[in-house]
Amino acid sequence: MTSVLGISAFFHDSAACLVQDGVIVAAASEERFTRRKGDAAFPAQAAAWCLKQGGLTASALDAVAFYEKPILHLDRLFESWLETAPRGWRAFLKGGPLWARDKIDLDGAIRRGLNGYTGKLLWCEHHESHAASAFFPSPFAEAAVLTIDGVGEWATATMGVGSGASLRLTHELRYPDSLGLLYSACTYHAGFRVNSGEYKLMGLAPFGTPRYLDVMLRELVDLRDDGSFRLHRSPFGFVDGLRMTTAHFDALFDGPPRMPESPITQRDMDLAASVQQLTEMIVQRMVRSVVRETGVRDLCMAGGVALNAVANGTLKREKFVDRLWVQPAAGDAGGALGAALLAWHRYFGGARHRDSVEAAKHETMHDTMHGALLGPSFSDDAIAADLAAQGAVVETLGRDGVVQRTAECLADGGIVGWFDGRMEFGPRALGARSILADPRKHDMQERLNAHIKLRENFRPFAPAVLAERAHEYFDGIEGDESPYMLQVVPVRVDAPPLPAITHRDGSARVQTVTAARTPGLRAVLEAFATRTGCPVLVNTSFNIRGEPVVHSPADAYACLMRTDIDALAIGPYFVLRTAQPTVGDARWHVTLEPD
Repeated sequence: MTSVLGISAFFHDSAACLVQDGVIVAAASEERFTRRKGDAAFPAQAAAWCLKQGGLTASALDAVAFYEKPILHLDRLFESWLETAPRGWRAFLKGGPLWARDKIDLDGAIRRGLNGYTGKLLWCEHHESHAASAFFPSPFAEAAVLTIDGVGEWATATMGVGSGASLRLTHELRYPDSLGLLYSACTYHAGFRVNSGEYKLMGLAPFGTPRYLDVMLRELVDLRDDGSFRLHRSPFGFVDGLRMTTAHFDALFDGPPRMPESPITQRDMDLAASVQQLTEMIVQRMVRSVVRETGVRDLCMAGGVALNAVANGTLKREKFVDRLWVQPAAGDAGGALGAALLAWHRYFGGARHRDSVEAAKHETMHDTMHGALLGPSFSDDAIAADLAAQGAVVETLGRDGVVQRTAECLADGGIVGWFDGRMEFGPRALGARSILADPRKHDMQERLNAHIKLRENFRPFAPAVLAERAHEYFDGIEGDESPYMLQVVPVRVDAPPLPAITHRDGSARVQTVTAARTPGLRAVLEAFATRTGCPVLVNTSFNIRGEPVVHSPADAYACLMRTDIDALAIGPYFVLRTAQPTVGDARWHVTLEPD
């Protein structure tokens, strides 16, 4: 058996992934273990867990594959600093020592992080890692491939084609011309954190009007019909300075960046709406180009911009492609998975996993991501021990009893933390570490934002729906076409109202649920539908603002006690918050971290 450990690290969202004979065995982000959101450190705990899941020590690995080529990355940084001297020396003086300390000796850092690993190290290009994560687990025998993010080594977007066990990238857009960095610049200007708050900007967009779109097309980008573009340099500071935007950007968009945590203004909403519309325009042109170049109308996507579910939702609905599959861990964490698969297929000459071949043969949408449920799970005994250590008062109901009690609580207007099986890999809660609620309640969005998630009141929530009934509530979704919550589609105007998951513009980011991928969540949806007639639930990640999604039973219990969640459903146990002896204790006081 050939075992490859993929690693992404040292920039943001570090992760590890174990692939054995082409099968994805385990994958997890380091932040879930360390409880530091977006943790960029070497993923020592994630890697150790992946190896344990495969029954291996590091010495038994056939190779470790890193998701990027650090020499090319360093080449880009130094060339940028030199090109913009003397202004760029400020960035060099800040960034150069960090590279010298952490990133020049990546070989040594990786070997030390794996307890003295002495075996083979393979270096993959950043966007090839993204492309591999998109195509190889997909349900397609052949597909066009598009990757878009901030920047890897030099590339900011690539296109190509995958066929069988081969993958070939044919075109690329290069730094500093970057859709991801353009979106991040607007994220920064709207007062949100770069590499963390881009999804907030997407959520804010429906509240604004795209009144800055013409300014952006005239002053920020020189956009071509094929989706390629050049960024005008003067409004942006990310090449030669320490800010994302400059005074020129301030002048174009009615003032300086919003101070974080200050009130959001109409300017910020309109900026969000404008860059979102520009993003959709660019993505659509890129997709049209890759389909034309490859002659293939099935598309796979990865890279941070592929998490823009609003842009994704337009692609199939407006017939840019026939079928679309987006890697659920599309950001840098997914690079670990892509690097491991790329090593298996390209270096070891491994065949494509037979499940992918069979799915493609029958034109199903069954991928090999195992529902993205690739992280740790906990036995009933481990859960009981963790809860006992917290002093929790629990009811032991058995798994079916927990499902029925959860559905009952939800139907009565309660909010439930749902902890079930293996943890998700990627940023979306898909029914393993979720907070569930009734989408029909008019006050539910406000309750969830203000008293559970402890975040901005404009933030939307996503629906999980029984796959076979998705068409009753949402346009543009047939069957299990959105299992990973990566497409925004219109909510049907003739469907029963679901105010808690309907965005201001009448859309929703849908997760279609089947028993094959998420049997626990499926069972709760069925039980809720039996009680209420509604096959839809609010599904949001089990965490509060500024923290990673919960990992362990202790994390889940702490989140229950620090918020107004009504109950925790975990394995065969049901935990009512009001029954806990330490409700209101100072130990559960929340100090929010900016995100």
